Order: sequence, then C-alpha cells, then structure tokens
Amino acid sequence: MNRATDTAVDTLARKDKSGAVISGGHLVAKALKNEGVDTIFTLCGGHIIDIYDGCLDEGIRIVDVRHEQTAAHAADGYARQTGKLGCVVTTAGPGCTNAVTGVATAFRSESPILHIGGQSSLTQHRMGSLQDLPHVDMMTPITKFASGVFSTERVADMVSMAARECFTGAYGPSYLEIPRDILDREIPVDSAVIPEPGSYRASVRSIGDPADIEMLTDILVKAERPAILFGQQVWACQGHKEAISLVRALDIPAYMNGASRGMLKQDDPHHFDRTRRDAFTNADVIVIVGTPFDFRMGYGKRISKDLKLIQIDQNYTTVGKNRDIHLGLAGDPGAIMAAVEQAASGRIDNGARSARKAWMKDLREIEAVKLEKLMPMFTTDQNPIHPYRLAFEINEFLDEETIYVGDGGDIVTISAQAVRPRNPGQWMDPGALGSLGVGTGFSMAAKLANPDKEVVCLFGDGSFGMTAFDMETSQRFGAPFLAIVGNNSHMNQIRYGQVAKYGEERGNVGNKLGDVPFSKFGEMIGGYGEEVHEASEIQPALRRAREAIAKTGKCAVVNVWVDPDEYAPGTKAQTMYK
Repeated sequence: MNRATDTAVDTLARKDKSGAVISGGHLVAKALKNEGVDTIFTLCGGHIIDIYDGCLDEGIRIVDVRHEQTAAHAADGYARQTGKLGCVVTTAGPGCTNAVTGVATAFRSESPILHIGGQSSLTQHRMGSLQDLPHVDMMTPITKFASGVFSTERVADMVSMAARECFTGAYGPSYLEIPRDILDREIPVDSAVIPEPGSYRASVRSIGDPADIEMLTDILVKAERPAILFGQQVWACQGHKEAISLVRALDIPAYMNGASRGMLKQDDPHHFDRTRRDAFTNADVIVIVGTPFDFRMGYGKRISKDLKLIQIDQNYTTVGKNRDIHLGLAGDPGAIMAAVEQAASGRIDNGARSARKAWMKDLREIEAVKLEKLMPMFTTDQNPIHPYRLAFEINEFLDEETIYVGDGGDIVTISAQAVRPRNPGQWMDPGALGSLGVGTGFSMAAKLANPDKEVVCLFGDGSFGMTAFDMETSQRFGAPFLAIVGNNSHMNQIRYGQVAKYGEERGNVGNKLGDVPFSKFGEMIGGYGEEVHEASEIQPALRRAREAIAKTGKCAVVNVWVDPDEYAPGTKAQTMYK
C-alpha cells in the first residue's frame, strides 16, 4: 500500500471513531493553499513534519534543501518571480537561525514571504527542550509581523493573518512559530477557524488622495526636463505595464534599479541607464517610484535641490525619509501611475513635448559617449581576464527569456554596467542588505517558477562557496541553471578599501581566498564544468554549458579567472559607505 492510500485509510479510520478531524499541520497546508502557495522551501526537522504531511494532501510541492539560508532565499526568489507569497518552513533552533539572513534579505528587499518555524511543545515551555530558542523575539525586528500560535483551532487563521501582513503597505516577511503539540494535535474540523479565500483582504491598489494625483499630473505636464526612476516595488506590485505606458504617453526618460531592470528594452527610446547622475543634476522634475533614499541613492543627496522631487511609495514612512520632497504619494505604484496617465491625457502642449524630445536627445548623446568610454574594457583581451569583459560577454550570451541573477559584491556591481535583461522580472540581485549567498536559492526558485526559461547566475567566488551545494538540490528538483563564477580568489569589494587604507602588506588580510577550480564542483554533482583563462574562450564556454544543460538536465559551472586588481567605480569610491 502506498503512502497516499495509507493516509486515506488513516483519515477514514479517524472519521469513523470520532467524526471528521484535522491536525494543526494539515491546517497549515490548507491555509497555505488558500493563499496561493504551491511550493514550500524547507529543511526537515522533527518539529515540522506534520506540515509536510498536510502539504502532500494539498498538492503543495516540498523542496528540501541542504541549508536553511538557501530555503529562505528561495522563498524570496519565488515571491519575486511569481508575485505571490513565498514560503519557507524551518525546524526550531538552528533551523530558524540559519534562515535569518534570508528573511532579513527579504525584509530589506520588501519581498512577501511567510516563514513558518517549529518550536518544542507548549508542555515543555522553559524546560530546556531540544532546539528551544525565543524565535519570535529574534524574528520581530526583521519581519512585519511575528507571533506564536497557541491553539490548533487558530492555526489556519494565524497563517492567513501573517500572510495578510506580508502585503500591507510595502511588502515584506512574516514569521509564525508553531509548537509541535499544536501541529500534531487533531481537532474536529468544525472547530477550526479557516478563513474563506478572498474574503478577508482589502484592496491595496490605492491611489491615495485624488488631489495629489491632480497635483502630480499638473507638475508633469508642465515639465520640460522630467525624469523617472522605477525601483523594486514597481515589479513587486506588478505595476510595470502602467509604468511603461506612463513614460511612453508622457515622453519621460526612465531609469530602473533592482527588479525593475528589464521593464523597457534597451532600444526603447525611453530607456536610459548610464545618465542617471546627469538627469538627477539637470532635470526640472524627478519622480522616484518604489525605492527608498538609502545608500544606493546617496540618501537623496545626489539629487539636485533646484528641482521638484516627487516620491511614490507603498510605505508611508518611506516617503520623505532622508530627503525633503516637493510631493509625496503613498499607495500602489501601478494604480497611481495609471491614474496620472489618465489625468494627463491631452494636456501636454506641443512646446513641452518638443522640449522633452530635445531633453531625451541630449541624454541619449551623453549615454553614447559613456558607452564608448566603457567599450575598451568590455572588449579587452587582457590576461588575467578583465571582469568588465566577462560582464559584456554574459550580456551578449543572454537570450530574450534568460533570467539573470547576480550574487556577489564587486563582480555584480560591475555586471550592472553591462548586463541588460531583455524583459521584466529577468534581473535578481541581493538588494539593499547586500547579502552574499542569494544566488543558488534565487536561481532555483526562478527556474522552478519558470521551467521554460533559462536561468544564469553570476557568482563571485566568495559568494559561490556559501551556498553552492544546493545546486544539487536544484537539479534534483528538475531546475538546472548555469553558474558563472567570476573568480579572483578574493573578497574584492572589501579588499580594495583595506589596501587603500592600510597598504598591500596588510590589505590582503581577511579577504584572500584559495585558488579553487570550481568547474570540478559542476562535474562532482553530475553536471558540466569548464575553466576559462582567456577572454576569447568565455563565449564558447558559455555556449557549451548551455548545450550541456539542455542535453542532460543538470547544472553547469563555468569558472572564469578574472583580474583581482580590477574594481568597480563604486568600490573605488567606497560609495556603499557614504
């Protein structure tokens, strides 16, 4: 008799004895299914096994990894790719603590994930039970909502409550701790609180005050040199179509960061990416949509004070934080942009539109000059390989459906100068927390969410070593991806600052890594591996890896040896600390 049959027989037996009953773990699974969760990422533990049993009954895929950090990053990546709730399930104690970095990454990146953690039985509270820690206290600062669940009757209700919090205002993670006896206990189905799907949510597509929509519209239709920056929230709330429509209707040059990269194709007349500083200096109006004035924005200090600055954000507390603004709107970015476009219809006069065309022409000419300056680094044959050449070759390699993941410090910063995703949702990076080790979980999640798309991840050699073993997990679940390692045997983003401050003799302390031929790892897990020492061999090696993945269904690792003494401009300026 198979497991499914065993489960059915056991359930019938329980019904015959005492009526229809359900366990806490099965209530978790039902509630997750109601939330649209089709996959959980987890590492097994005795505290949480009843959740697995429930997920099997509900048809929820269980992806079991080798380290909980990967599970949390994968849940985050799955949420970014699908727009739905991501879910990570960990056991108590180290299961929870291992996931902290992934949850914190989701918190700073405003990604909606639900972390369900185990705990010892309530009957063992404060007795020193196995893996007992104050999980809720630990998770509260890095989540939007954190709570324990203290009765089986409330399990599904609490899952729904936590999930709802993930989507209020700016998105983010929630945490639920569920003790083992609460999960294992069986109760009559009629006594369980199971919210009806779709019946306990308010609409979050708010445009805020209509008067502010009119004020913003009036500002934009009169602007002669407007610019707009789209951030993480625009893709997360699936407002990219409204964003594209707005910039095209109003002739506004658009810049994109984070997950919004790829919203406009590189040849779109409204797509700009090398002149942000020029635009922020010379524009008369700038609209910042869905990204905070944090270190990536120089805390707003890099934006000229001689212009009108508008901020649109899902989170009220982010608006006007670190930098005074002319007008702030809190609400759904997509809904706000759609409302502005509608209000602006037919209101831009020929003079303003003509000025905008000239403005975009000026910016386009500056973009061409800046690209020309980069081309010698993009095409150099120097040895060791210039990291800019690697980034350029990766961009040439990507196809229309490739999802690009960046996991590293300096190497990913450099890749942002060259890699241009072809469509929305095809760029993923560590985000504001700057977490290394996201690549394996993100890549796995991206492939599981998009099985027909290619997934390519550029790792630094430091970040690859953190979570690479879960490449085996990814291919075990039919989600192979291509790992490209930019290997300079250093943690280079930190190394530059040390060398500059303390000199060569002391500057290599704490950041020098071993010279590891990571291609052997690809071979070890049954996939493809190749070492690249010459720039001219990058493209052929990537093509061979692509072919190997298509043929075998296994992952591939291309280890590219890059110059350890080449750095990104931001690293040299140490802008991350300013």
